Amino acid sequence: MDLWADVAGQYADFAGYATDSPCFEAWARGVVGDPELLAWIGELPEGKQQPNLVFAAARWHGVPAPGPYAALRDALLGDDGRIRATILERATQTNEVGRLATLTPAFALLGAGEPLALLEVGASAGLCLYPDRYRYSWSTAEGTVTAGGSGPVLAADVAGPAPLPAEPPDVAWRGGIDLNPLDVTDADAMAWLTTLVWPEHAERRERLERAISVARTDPPRLVRGDLLEELPGLVEQAAAHGPVVVFHSAVIAYLEPVDRTRFHELMTGLVSEGRCHWVSNEGKRVLPEVTATGPEVPEELPTFVLGIDGRAMAWTHGHGRSMTWLG
Repeated sequence: MDLWADVAGQYADFAGYATDSPCFEAWARGVVGDPELLAWIGELPEGKQQPNLVFAAARWHGVPAPGPYAALRDALLGDDGRIRATILERATQTNEVGRLATLTPAFALLGAGEPLALLEVGASAGLCLYPDRYRYSWSTAEGTVTAGGSGPVLAADVAGPAPLPAEPPDVAWRGGIDLNPLDVTDADAMAWLTTLVWPEHAERRERLERAISVARTDPPRLVRGDLLEELPGLVEQAAAHGPVVVFHSAVIAYLEPVDRTRFHELMTGLVSEGRCHWVSNEGKRVLPEVTATGPEVPEELPTFVLGIDGRAMAWTHGHGRSMTWLG
């Protein structure tokens, strides 16, 4: 989803991604056809107009979801300033641990049996820094492949010759960077994360609660800062603990286009210098240089593209439910 498109374009694009949330799909399509609400959202700063953030702020202040579009419309157009303040103060930091079902095969492929130093860009609360604390169940054409002996189960449907590991990777060190890192012990911050989960997704909310419990037993090292400035130094710090894997999922979309290009150049340079590996998992238009290294993505397919060291390796569901390996 292009968060820097015009408001109608953002919400139309989001509706295509939100087909597994009838409420959010209907709300997004409602916004697209509503000039008054488009104008209200258009008065927000760029980067704060995004559907996930606006919808979550409305829910934070009592708009029922699932619920009718009319209730959302009335709440936003009749806002006394509290919803707008929440939009300006908060951020869309969905920490979807289900994505580990598609990220972990990439981690294991890069680890080759050696404990990794995982460094997450846009880490939020760092919940995706624990691939070693979960069990996995991958459904393939040949049957179910499992890995890991304990922890909550993460599942995905897999097509193609994906390198599904027999065991999750060992992790020697885990850390992350975020403009606004969230503390897993902060009840208010975790309540906001829960609100960001789409309305009908009870399973995701339950998984989030389990992920918070996992992280609270061993909170990760999270650094507050701009990824373009802080990342090289953090890579150097992480390298003292093992081979570094920098990764991110649904994060680079929040950068302005010029900064996406800067980030791609930064990561390409770090990889070429042998300082780290790079696992990216973003919408198909977010890192076009990565997407272009794989097969052409059908325009109608709302997919993420999983990249390893700048090359497209798989198409993945945005919440980790499925993966099509391209190799």
